[in-house]
Amino acid sequence: MTNRIEEEVIEQVRNNTDIVDVISEYVQLTKRGRNFFGLCPFHGEQTPSFSVTQEKQIFHCFGCGAGGNVITFLMDIENLAFQDAVSKLGGRIGITIAESSSSRDETKAPVSKEVTLMKQAHHFASEYYHHLLLHTEEGENALNYLEERGFSKEIIEKYKIGWSLPSWEALTTLLERKGMDLQEIEKTGLIIRKENELKYFDRFRGRIMFPVYDESGSVIAFSGRILQKSDEDAKYLNSPESPIFQKSQVLYNLDKARLEIRKHQNIVVFEGFLDVIAASKAGITNGVATMGTALTSQHIIKINRLTSNVTLCYDGDKAGMEAAKRAAGSLQAQHIQTEIAIIPDAMDPDDYIKTYGEDAFRTKIIEKPHSYLSFMMIVSKRDKNFNNENDTLQYIQEILEILSERTSTVERDLYVRQLSQETNVSEEAINQHLRKLQGNKAKQSKHQQRTPVQMNPELRKPKKNATADERAERILLSHMLYNPQVIDIARNQSEDQCFIRDIYEAAFVRLTGFYEDFPNGDYQRFLEMVNDPELRKIVMEAALSERDPDHETEEVMDCLRHIRKYRVEQLIVQKLHEAKEAEKMADMSKAIRLAQEAIQLKKSLATFEK
Repeated sequence: MTNRIEEEVIEQVRNNTDIVDVISEYVQLTKRGRNFFGLCPFHGEQTPSFSVTQEKQIFHCFGCGAGGNVITFLMDIENLAFQDAVSKLGGRIGITIAESSSSRDETKAPVSKEVTLMKQAHHFASEYYHHLLLHTEEGENALNYLEERGFSKEIIEKYKIGWSLPSWEALTTLLERKGMDLQEIEKTGLIIRKENELKYFDRFRGRIMFPVYDESGSVIAFSGRILQKSDEDAKYLNSPESPIFQKSQVLYNLDKARLEIRKHQNIVVFEGFLDVIAASKAGITNGVATMGTALTSQHIIKINRLTSNVTLCYDGDKAGMEAAKRAAGSLQAQHIQTEIAIIPDAMDPDDYIKTYGEDAFRTKIIEKPHSYLSFMMIVSKRDKNFNNENDTLQYIQEILEILSERTSTVERDLYVRQLSQETNVSEEAINQHLRKLQGNKAKQSKHQQRTPVQMNPELRKPKKNATADERAERILLSHMLYNPQVIDIARNQSEDQCFIRDIYEAAFVRLTGFYEDFPNGDYQRFLEMVNDPELRKIVMEAALSERDPDHETEEVMDCLRHIRKYRVEQLIVQKLHEAKEAEKMADMSKAIRLAQEAIQLKKSLATFEK
């Protein structure tokens, strides 16, 4: 079982490691004044905005907001768990990491012997299959086939593609010779137990082998493609779900694409793993794929931690378009900016690349995606006849349902005009129906209780021109990071949540739990306990904010006053909006009541002035 490293050792490693020396191995730094600057390794940029402060032993990017200390930097840049990062840094300065079983490690769940064995077996199998493909006579036919299909040696090496022998027990025999527990390995489907016998045989035989990796780069499954066509055998054979492989959680190539996703601030999601490999030939290095399943909530959480911009590139046939529609809807529901790259003529990425070339795929498909609304109009128009009144009305209704959620006036005008041109229905009539839909939704929303939601990616982004209420939240969190007692002050003064935005409230909840376990902990240790890099950005931004420790109570009370005032102002806006809607519905008594409530709230704003 994995145990937690002693706190004293963590502090020793952090204090005896120079952050400038470590980061210089990944980023070219130049000293300017007291700090060092370079191009941020977590997003693409032309002008250096990545700052390293040797005095405080922290880093911060003024472009994307990334920040932390030497341990969190190594965690992010190499996708390491907290313990692995500390161990690696300890090795640099000659500190042997001693682990303690008395504490709890919240940054990484304990790994069982069963899981470790399963991953070891898969790693061995991957190396074995890869060797057979590249260095044996038995693998020559498979290698020739791959090269004919456009797989270069570089691609084969990068994705560790291999070959499984037609033999029934080739891998099983080797695993047994290595002393591995076949009964445990059988649970992953790598080998299969013979019916009514305590004997095992290989699942994959005579197939080109594509390893599947988890986020940390461990092999957890395989997909095997048959070389010779057969009526009896399936073209592809995949590993079953197991303790180390759950399709709903795995994004193929995420281990290799993570840094590229951050650099591009975009992720390209494909329908299958072979699409990812094909796209990589065209220089698309930020691509991932699901493993034979629709895009799940677990997938979206992983994506959202890396970027809030997604490009979907599914097959161009009807099934692919429908799958893209469902995936886009799921992403939009989480407020993720979604675009869709449409492949023409019902092609898949590999077909398109073979027909038109790699440059065309990159420049005409991936770099020119459709907006979500534009894509939904294309999908909705299929199989509709605008000479048919029902088809026309259904099309308008489907698009206006989406458009009614939009806040941009320009976007609404643009698509209303397009709808009018396509259907020959007047813009006035379409706008009238759109206002009705918006009114109905506003009416429904007022009856719904306010509940916590997934963090809006827009709230995750550090904003250069912060409003007064945003500055108040940042300074309040800053005081909490340096003084745990501020948490009690905020709780006593707040009737509702202490913060307005979900991202700050999430940081507050985590910080409260942190102080319960680490009463004397500081913000750097807290940063190391936060798994989500985006959440760390908010914490780091707050930690670096200017605050006045000598007038802490006054400043904290002022922040809380700003937050309460903002909530009242938002309530006034809501009341006035509801009053206007009541007027439209000819409910004058309700409209008057709501207007009077808004007036009373406006008067109460005077109490927030000093």
